[in-house]
Amino acid sequence: MKVCIIVDDYMPYSIKVAAKMMHELAVEFIAQRHQVSVLTPNSTQKDILVSSVLDGVNVYSFKSGEIKNVNKIKRAINETLLSYNAYKAYKTFVKENHHDLIIYYSPSIFFGSFVKKLKNIWNVPSYLILRDIFPQWAIDNGILKESSMITKYFKYFEKINYDAADTIGVMSKKNLEWFQEYYTENKKIEILYNWADNKAVTHKTNKYRKQLNIEDKIVYFYGGNLGHAQDMMNIIRLAINMKKYTQAHFVLVGAGDEYELIEKEINNKNLNNITLLSSVNQDEYKQMLSEFDIGLFTLNKNHKTHNFPGKLLGYMVQKLPILGSINPDNDLKDVVEEYNAGYVTVNGEDELFLNNAIKLLDENHRKNIGNNANDLLKDKFSVEFSVQQILNKKGE
Repeated sequence: MKVCIIVDDYMPYSIKVAAKMMHELAVEFIAQRHQVSVLTPNSTQKDILVSSVLDGVNVYSFKSGEIKNVNKIKRAINETLLSYNAYKAYKTFVKENHHDLIIYYSPSIFFGSFVKKLKNIWNVPSYLILRDIFPQWAIDNGILKESSMITKYFKYFEKINYDAADTIGVMSKKNLEWFQEYYTENKKIEILYNWADNKAVTHKTNKYRKQLNIEDKIVYFYGGNLGHAQDMMNIIRLAINMKKYTQAHFVLVGAGDEYELIEKEINNKNLNNITLLSSVNQDEYKQMLSEFDIGLFTLNKNHKTHNFPGKLLGYMVQKLPILGSINPDNDLKDVVEEYNAGYVTVNGEDELFLNNAIKLLDENHRKNIGNNANDLLKDKFSVEFSVQQILNKKGE
């Protein structure tokens, strides 16, 4: 079977979790004897269409404007043009290369019209992997007003995105419940957990510990988006509260609209227990995970929808205990605590967040919980299971 995967971010040029997850999905499809084509934008290429092969995956990138780590207006314009630019680049390719299944990833919400065109040409089903319910989370966090014209604009494209799907896979039970309440169209909606392969970095070094002069520290590591949706000041507060625990150090790696805010707070409060680094490639990121001690995450408390950050999967692969903070009623807490894989509190419960962080200073405790986190990965978040679940939907 030939599978077409559409995603707005892909390896090897991206360091984001979505790119890594979708590549792992593509590789697993190949392992199960399918052919895979990935269609993805690239703002750095000059040619309208460039083809390459990565780990057996046929990658066809099309020329696009910048949609990552740019100002919101520029991003909105360039994302709006994704479907137009994609069809312009792939028009001949699509006619000459029939596929049997379309899998597309959101965010972005702007591939819906392109997917509809592909479905009409190939007469095949489509599966939407929905990881970010936008613009709802932006409304919840006060970034957008619910009745504004820009919100209506985004919702228009959001609806097209959902309408293009035969099946929609959301990432948690709470998200499923929310979606069934607010999106009442006759769609097949199911839980499709995030996934990761379970290949840990076995050749460990102290490269980054040496570079950062933290060889004797217990490192709380955060890798990924540093944005409003995460509320990175939540981690800053934790670091301030842990200043007296001199053995603890925080390493934050990534990019996003709160990067400069974090940098400013570190300097203003003289936080010598935090190191802030720009994004790194996937190989470096994995090496960092193998060296550090605790996997850290945070979500903005104003979210009404329920997110399962993909970064947790990388933590689980390397057997790191999870320490996190979520929006109220997020069922991520139940999933993690069922396996005793870490500690999860509601954003704003600063004292409890601190107490949980202190518990993880104990090495034996960290090791036990980290092993549990890896068990959780094997049982619920394997890429093999995700591929089979998607294939089962095609057969229905």
